[in-house]
Amino acid sequence: MLPPRPLAAQKGRGAVSNLQGRYEVNARERFDDGWVHEDDEDEAPAPFRTQVTDEFAKTILSRNSSPDIPFNVSLNPYRGCEHGCIYCFARPSHSYLGLSPGLDFESRLFAKVNAPDLLRRELARPSYVPEPIALGVNTDAYQPCERALGITRRVLEVLHDCEHPVALISKSSLIERDIDLIAAMAAKNQAIAAVTITTLDPDISRTLEPRAAAPARRLRTIRRLTDAGIPVRVSVAPVIPFITEPELERVLEAARDAGAVSAHYVVLRLPWEVNPLFQEWLQAHFPERAQRVMNRVRDLRGGKDYDSDFSKRMHGEGVWADLIRQRFVKAVERLGMNAASGRFAQLDTSRFKRPLVVPTAPAKQCGNATGQLDLFG
Repeated sequence: MLPPRPLAAQKGRGAVSNLQGRYEVNARERFDDGWVHEDDEDEAPAPFRTQVTDEFAKTILSRNSSPDIPFNVSLNPYRGCEHGCIYCFARPSHSYLGLSPGLDFESRLFAKVNAPDLLRRELARPSYVPEPIALGVNTDAYQPCERALGITRRVLEVLHDCEHPVALISKSSLIERDIDLIAAMAAKNQAIAAVTITTLDPDISRTLEPRAAAPARRLRTIRRLTDAGIPVRVSVAPVIPFITEPELERVLEAARDAGAVSAHYVVLRLPWEVNPLFQEWLQAHFPERAQRVMNRVRDLRGGKDYDSDFSKRMHGEGVWADLIRQRFVKAVERLGMNAASGRFAQLDTSRFKRPLVVPTAPAKQCGNATGQLDLFG
């Protein structure tokens, strides 16, 4: 009997498996039943095709009270993320849908097609109090399918018309499409942007975040946003020991040269299913240093793979966490990139005006498009 075929990376995908979500009732395990022949071992697995499903969301604004996050309100036009970043902290959210945080997360996406209408209704509420909205936090608002769907663009149009402040974070050059809206808002101190750069090495980026813009392309995006008058912050996240960590200062310098005015960093986080998925990725791409990476991750997490404590989850703890912090602080001071710290909280909410046209809430449908009554309507 042959041993199970080792996990192998698929071109254009970050995860190397479709690991089960933690809420699934029935467990699945790879098992060689004797039907696999040696000649079949060289056959590549069938590629995962990206599927985008329309979703009619019930609500669109998410609120949090986490003390280590600089915003209270966020908006995510999509679920899942085709960029395929193996380290993405949002992967476990696909478990709530009965899908895998692995390959499903980056190939089975959901587009909240009614997001602009929901936002207009939310902003029109008499009780609504404006505060900056972070756009595209859980998953990138600039998915490849955004080119055709334009949901993020329409959300920005709502915020622009209402003079409502927004902060965007992305690793896609598609954000440049909306410079006209973002720049107009930035001129009124109502918009800022952040671009994530984990590495300058295109080979590492190609496996770490396979469908995101290349590092050099993201630097050009920073330049174009900056030239349009939009304050840009670089997010060096995550810092992965022995993978991206050696480049910390070089990434900051390249971003400064491209026009970024401030920076922040986050050390690698491995919540829930991200932990086994990341370790599978390590074995597939960096087997010779996988154990070394995980040993250092545990040094940063008090001996554990992950610690969700608010005071530790972003930057870690201990000697190595302190060393990374010192390196970052010294580099930012040397490069003059701390001038815009706290800019998120300083975005102007005083100009906010409620939308003039408010879509009515859709009636509950009890039938299908042809008028046929639904048995369960």
